[in-house]
Amino acid sequence: MNNYIMILLNKFKNSTLLVIITAFFVLSAPASADSNKEKEKLEAFFKDLKAFTVTYSKIKGLYVEEIDNKKLFTNAIKGMVSGLDPHSVYLEPKEQKTLLESASGKFGGLGIVITKKDDAIQVISPIDDTPAYRAGIQAGDKIIKIDGKLVRGMTLEEGVSLMRGKAGTNISITILRKNAKPFVVKITREIITIVSVKGFLLEDGIGYVRISSFQSPTANLLEKTIQRLKEENDGDLNSLILDLRNNPGGVLNGAVDVSNLFLDDKGIIVYTKGRIPGSNAKFISDAGDILDNSPMVVLINKGSASASEIVAGALQDHKRAIIMGSTSFGKGSVQTILALKGGYGLKITTARYYTPNDRSIQAKGIEPDIKLKNIKLGDEKEDSITETSESDLEGHLEIEDPTKLSTKEILNAQESKKSEENKKALDRLEKDYFILQARNLLKALTVLKK
Repeated sequence: MNNYIMILLNKFKNSTLLVIITAFFVLSAPASADSNKEKEKLEAFFKDLKAFTVTYSKIKGLYVEEIDNKKLFTNAIKGMVSGLDPHSVYLEPKEQKTLLESASGKFGGLGIVITKKDDAIQVISPIDDTPAYRAGIQAGDKIIKIDGKLVRGMTLEEGVSLMRGKAGTNISITILRKNAKPFVVKITREIITIVSVKGFLLEDGIGYVRISSFQSPTANLLEKTIQRLKEENDGDLNSLILDLRNNPGGVLNGAVDVSNLFLDDKGIIVYTKGRIPGSNAKFISDAGDILDNSPMVVLINKGSASASEIVAGALQDHKRAIIMGSTSFGKGSVQTILALKGGYGLKITTARYYTPNDRSIQAKGIEPDIKLKNIKLGDEKEDSITETSESDLEGHLEIEDPTKLSTKEILNAQESKKSEENKKALDRLEKDYFILQARNLLKALTVLKK
């Protein structure tokens, strides 16, 4: 094989810097050239490499400004990685640091899950009880300016960097919303700490639980919340509404543990499949349903992504819950973050998620058993949500767990907010069309069960 590589190098010897750059790329070449087929692959590899080096040489010689090699190679690697899929990205040291800060929760931000779409930054969903949520930011909103700077031409990482900042500082973002003129929203940054689980007792013994994101302690919080609702209802719940709308996901284990709470039989919750053995895994449920198979409805919409889709898919395939709402986002891929030399990082897709019935979530989403339009009760107008899904993405979706609070800390945070938030939340639920339909269905199912 080495002799054949030397022959090809000699063949393309007139290409500027080919020999130098070959040292960078040669590990990607086919491992064997014993057969004619392998020789053809190897020759094709060097032709592609020649195209790269010729382009590199033209830029070095003709571009209006002199560009250093490091910048050219960094841009080349970024393009190679980002061209794979919307979620793979090559991270420069500053971006890698930002990502790690995102995972630790030690940053001032707005509390939105975003992606890059066309020339704008698009909101996948606002996170409950964050500055963006309170400012009225909606799923589907497009951010076209950040503090007066046009988003056009920015990378997603550059936009994230501008929106982050010291807690207590203000930022102005210009929003483009469907059927509305662009408008400016002023938001004060906060340290983002998410209370991921909230629960209320509705009429007729119907429990309502809202999960806003999936963190490691989410299942523990959910179990405690359901136990509290049972006690408020004299020891039992007739049925449950699990609200996963606009839940952008989070950690895989959080989704697995939440699903496990409602499954009374052993079986697959979700499995992953990729090219390398380490990316192939199955997550199995334990016996024991904390609701004793009481009727259950799961609410989803376009803002339900990743871990939310794992839970909805598992409960749907096991026929444990009825899924209501609209088709979910369709983020069914697994990303692995690798640390590279010099502070660089590589976030790369290594597997896909599959539901127990072998359905791929990727770019398809979870189809609800009962579809509902996104409308509200009373005099409020229908929500204007741009139809965006995984298959539309051009940038990468930020869904990392933004907090590392302990279960106790989250429970304390939830308790401190309870008195001021509960009345507002219950008022909103009374006007929520999805909740009304779920309650009506659960009442009928409860009667049938009895």
